[in-house]
Amino acid sequence: MSTPIYPLKFDPIYQYRLWGGRKLAHLLSKPLPENEPIGEAWLLSDRDDHASKVSEGELKGTTLTELMKKFAVEIMGKIENHSDRFPLLLKFLDCKEVLSVQVHPSDDQKQYIPKGDSGKTEAWVVLETSKDSRIYAGLKKGTTKENLIESIKNKSVPNRLHSFVPKKDDAIFIHSGTVHTLGGTVVFEVQENSDVTFRLYDWDRNDPKTGKPRELQVENAIACIDFNQVDIKPVVPMQSPEFKNAEILFDNEHFKLWRIKSKSEFTVGFKDEPTILVCAEGKGSIKYNNQDYLIGKGEVMLLPAIIGQLNLQPEEEIMLLQITIPDKK
Repeated sequence: MSTPIYPLKFDPIYQYRLWGGRKLAHLLSKPLPENEPIGEAWLLSDRDDHASKVSEGELKGTTLTELMKKFAVEIMGKIENHSDRFPLLLKFLDCKEVLSVQVHPSDDQKQYIPKGDSGKTEAWVVLETSKDSRIYAGLKKGTTKENLIESIKNKSVPNRLHSFVPKKDDAIFIHSGTVHTLGGTVVFEVQENSDVTFRLYDWDRNDPKTGKPRELQVENAIACIDFNQVDIKPVVPMQSPEFKNAEILFDNEHFKLWRIKSKSEFTVGFKDEPTILVCAEGKGSIKYNNQDYLIGKGEVMLLPAIIGQLNLQPEEEIMLLQITIPDKK
């Protein structure tokens, strides 16, 4: 009996955030909820509270969580040590206002991670900027636990943070333990499948929905900071040996990400391992089992491991982010 698995697309899950805006309406075809700031669109999520649902085909309406239970081997292939839960969470962020200054624990800081969760290393690709764009990544050199705590007391935390004005296409790697935030930008985010965030500082603002400040977790945040993560700058892309018109932006123990810009046909995917495609600009199609699967701006497609490599034909120039999961054996 043939498996019904095929290239899978998913509906985005929109999330209210007080720092969000309305720019994701231009990136995604699914309408935004009315009259509230939308900060995040979760593109691929295997979370109990927000599980992505297949948007097309025979498996339409099936959650990624259900797929991982029923088709773990077909989806994950040789990456079998991840088969209980999909290990990455993908998002678009519309950071109209600056986010809270925050930090995420590393995988080995178990005492700060709820059961069933992980630490959180993440990375951003800048899609849009504005006149007030700024990325805060890492501490300034010379920042210590003592002078950082003092800066929280006297509300001068930004003076302790390294920051820069981002440009479109900048790629920034945020290792767990790095103090970070950003504002005035739209980014694509890839991260470990974790929702563990500790707020260090929130710019002394109130949440319009509650009229109160959001909760801070200063003690946990301080405990999870890697004080060696200073002066983080955009990564320098590397030309890809595997793909024409492609550059490698991130390559670490949690994910590998290529950015491919092409007007002509190119190969995507790998044999016996899952591949995620995110279309940032343009559109194109993939043929599998004599059927065309379209991918357009703002869409995500999961190629299960069993599918292997396919050819993608751009309709016009396409900018595609291709992501794979390293085997941790």
